[in-house]
Amino acid sequence: MPAWLRPLEFRVEEYDDHRLYAWLALIGLVLGAVMAVFGLPPVDIHGPLHYLGIMDPLCGGTRSVWAAMSGDLAESWRYNPLGIPLVVGAVVVLLRLVFGMMTGRWVNIRLRSWPIVAVVGGVLFGLLAIRQQLNVELLRSPPGEFSLLGPVLNALPVLVLAIWVSLRRRRMLARADRPS
Repeated sequence: MPAWLRPLEFRVEEYDDHRLYAWLALIGLVLGAVMAVFGLPPVDIHGPLHYLGIMDPLCGGTRSVWAAMSGDLAESWRYNPLGIPLVVGAVVVLLRLVFGMMTGRWVNIRLRSWPIVAVVGGVLFGLLAIRQQLNVELLRSPPGEFSLLGPVLNALPVLVLAIWVSLRRRRMLARADRPS
């Protein structure tokens, strides 16, 4: 069977290839649990396009995770279908961590075919964008709730990515300059 028909490969190995995902899952579940207990953040965290009536595919994500962590799956699905798989995926990643720590064997996932994953992911992302735009009345914030924190939080991933790329490039250049 060609690799593009089986884009993911699962292996049980003696090392953990995905340690970062365990930390992200733990942080995400802790934040979700805090929201389930104390409620949604008291500030508006939307990006600038949200105030123009343009919903992005991640709009409603915070409310969706909050509802999923509170046990209201129907409400979670209503706000954003990504909330439920995100919470379930985080739990699975932590179960993988526990299994690996107990046995010394780790279930690692490798992508065998980037193009198929990129095409399927792009189509699903586009469909989610359309769905979220069709639910603009549900996702829209009441007027007058603008907070500067929203645009700052929306710019943060781009800043982190830029720093990561810069540090990685610096490290590669430093290795190239070392005498062999």
